[in-house]
Order: sequence, then structure tokens, then C-alpha cells
Amino acid sequence: MSEELGRRVDVHVHPTRYSRHGPTFAEKNRIEFSPEGLLREMDVAGIGHGVFLCPRLAPSLEAGLQDVSEVARRTGGRFLPTGTVDPTKGTSHIETALALWDQNDPPLVGIKLYPGYLPFDVTDPRLEPVYAWAERARVPVWVHQGDTSDPDGLLRYVRPILLDEVAVRWRAVRFVLCHLGNPWIEEAAEVVYKNENVYTDTSGLLNPFAERYEAQVHRMRTRLRHAILAVGDVRKVLYGSDWPISSIADAVGLVDGLDLPSADKERILGGNARELLGLRG
Repeated sequence: MSEELGRRVDVHVHPTRYSRHGPTFAEKNRIEFSPEGLLREMDVAGIGHGVFLCPRLAPSLEAGLQDVSEVARRTGGRFLPTGTVDPTKGTSHIETALALWDQNDPPLVGIKLYPGYLPFDVTDPRLEPVYAWAERARVPVWVHQGDTSDPDGLLRYVRPILLDEVAVRWRAVRFVLCHLGNPWIEEAAEVVYKNENVYTDTSGLLNPFAERYEAQVHRMRTRLRHAILAVGDVRKVLYGSDWPISSIADAVGLVDGLDLPSADKERILGGNARELLGLRG
């Protein structure tokens, strides 16, 4: 893996032991469902780092943080750990999360929220201490937006427009609007365009179970390009795979095939994330 290629960053991966459907997606994509398997895919694609989004299905806050932190340590820091929290569990749960985040080793690079999978949206007042912590720690907040892979998810909580209110209130916090809000991609692009502190990622835009997969890739690539034009600033768009929902090869190929200058594609594939996360070297 060359130094130049290794500067790419995947801002959205889930190599967690606490996964309900991960092995099924991995089997469909013909990939190995393990952190080591993911690293091999990353090496082929020239990806130096992956942001490991803390699992929502871990049995406890401590278990989720242990999962992401152990993987980060044993991979020499190539996976970057994040935390998560469920505001529906109340004040004590959130206070415990904040205390754990302060003490985590290695330090967290961000927080992931799972509205839709859990019955809350980003405007929930119980999340105010979480946004305050992100502001103090100077780390981004990833927010699930759009369709859920779980049929029990509730779409009323995942409209991108809801993030606008939070982004306005918390200007010092940077937000990553995940999955381009698919299927509400135009709405998501407007939220990113309007708010300097909101980014988006390209994760989870492909469905490996689609019957006409190549046609789906072509359609999504067209929608992605139009969204980038609507955002108006390629620096606000981050590459992500949502691995193992997509293989690294397919997710990188979605970006590589865009009708954009090579420099812009490399910004999406890594340069923008390195600036957002303060990665050196």
C-alpha cells in the first residue's frame, strides 16, 4: 500500500462483534466479516483508516466502548473509535456515557447516534449534554439519517430536515449526516449546503440484495453527483462504506466512477475526512 493511497479514510464502518445482520451482508458481498478481513479490503483500496462506529446492539455502554477500543488498539490505530448513547434510557444513562467517553483509551474521535433504529430524533432535548460534550471534546457527531436496514426502524425520526435545527443551535459542533439521508437525498443536500458545520457521507447507498445491481449503482452514482452539485462544495462530502453492507471495493467504486476531477474524488475518498478528524501524516 503506497503512502499516497494510504491517505484514504472510510468514515463509516461496523466491524463489530455485536451485529445482527453483519454476517448475512458479508456472505452476500463475499467478504470476511472480521476486523482483519476489513483491513485486507482497506489495504487493497488504499484506505489507511476507518472510523469504527460504536455498535448500538452492545449489551452495555462499557461493552460497546470495549469493542471499538480493543479493535483500535490491536490494529495499531487504523480503526478510530467512537461512542454511542441511547437518550431514551434517561439521564443516568447519558451521564454514565459522558463519564466513560472522557476516560476512554484511546480517545474517541466522535459520537454516533442511531435515530430511527431507536425511537428518538436529533432534536430530543435529552441529547443536549451529548452535543455539549462533542463541542467541548471538539469531535464530530455522526447521525443516522434515511432508511434503516432493520424493518422495525421508524422513518419518522430520520428525516434530514430535523438536523437543521440542531446544527443551527450547535454551530460549534460538526455533524456528519450519514447515508446522504437516502432516500431524502435532495433534502439532505440542502441541509449540508445551508449549514457550514454539517457534512455528509456516501455510506450505505448500495443494496447488495438488489436484483439489478449494476443499474442501481448507475442510478445512485447519478443521484450522488447531483447531490454534490447541490451541496456546492466537494469538501463537505466524505467517503464511507457502511461495511459490511457494502464491500470496500463497491463503495470506493461508487465514488471512483463519479464524473468529477480526480482531485475532487481523492478529497472525498480521504482528504476531507483527514481535515475533519485532524489526522496527521
